[in-house]
Amino acid sequence: MKSIINVVSRVPMSIEIPDNADTYEVVLGPKTVKLTSLRKVFWPDSGFTKRDLLSYYVRISAALLPHLKDRAMVMKRYPNGIAGEFFFMKRAPAYRPAWLKTCSIEHKSGSVIDFPVVQDLPSLLWLVNQGCIDLNPWYSRCDDTDRPDFLHFDLDPVPPAAFSEVRQAALLLRDYFSERKVESFPKTSGSRGIHVYIPIQRGPLQKEVWAKAKSVAREIAGRHSALLTAEYRIAKRPAGRILIDYNQNAWGRTLASAYSVRAKPGATVSAPMAWTELERNVDLDEFRMTCMPARVTKLGDLFKGVLGRKRYRLESIA
Repeated sequence: MKSIINVVSRVPMSIEIPDNADTYEVVLGPKTVKLTSLRKVFWPDSGFTKRDLLSYYVRISAALLPHLKDRAMVMKRYPNGIAGEFFFMKRAPAYRPAWLKTCSIEHKSGSVIDFPVVQDLPSLLWLVNQGCIDLNPWYSRCDDTDRPDFLHFDLDPVPPAAFSEVRQAALLLRDYFSERKVESFPKTSGSRGIHVYIPIQRGPLQKEVWAKAKSVAREIAGRHSALLTAEYRIAKRPAGRILIDYNQNAWGRTLASAYSVRAKPGATVSAPMAWTELERNVDLDEFRMTCMPARVTKLGDLFKGVLGRKRYRLESIA
């Protein structure tokens, strides 16, 4: 069965992907996106389908798109859902639509790769239709792909540490930066951890941002060694600590975007939070694909400060 919808309205909520079709075409102005395998189950535990995933991204797109705009996207493709095999794909395929923008990035090998860029709802739907459950944008924008505009820390529990200890670690980072009058922004990883982002002024190279993140992580971990570690080598990482992972700031690496669904049971989401939420015993079940649009409608984009005008000089962070 094939259905076609012509949507001229700027309101994404007006797009309704049917639940009785395997193929569907969405026409947004001059751009047409063909959605396929809509009834394929992507989450066997809950029965969520590829259609459910695409519908979520339509509903969340107003908050999500500013965090993807002008950034190369690394595609992590799950053609058969979370129970199937996945693979990474950087280069935008030859069969991409003519209107899809790309971002050319030269790698150390000398190879130049044209990454897809998500500029609007049609390009978002196209990317997700490739089987991309989570969205992984570049840290820098395409006009200068080696100068990021934020740094971040990935707080990851080392077994047997629990999420309650991850919360403690995140609050320690918040306090460290607050002492320096630097505002930080937390979000769940969509799994067991928390990501903490700091907006910075563009200028320093990615390797300089990585070096600053490493320095800060080691300083904080040294102050709170009973809870934290910055030891990246797994063999030497102490059990029961929270890893302050600074290495995700390295050139070419990515983290799941804010509002990105994760390939985890229950269709969890990398959800921006207020620090006041982390001060209490937050329930991770609140941050799932099924409830995130209503949360954003109520609270707005809690991560908008990461892209705001208030940005910090790298040298002022610590």
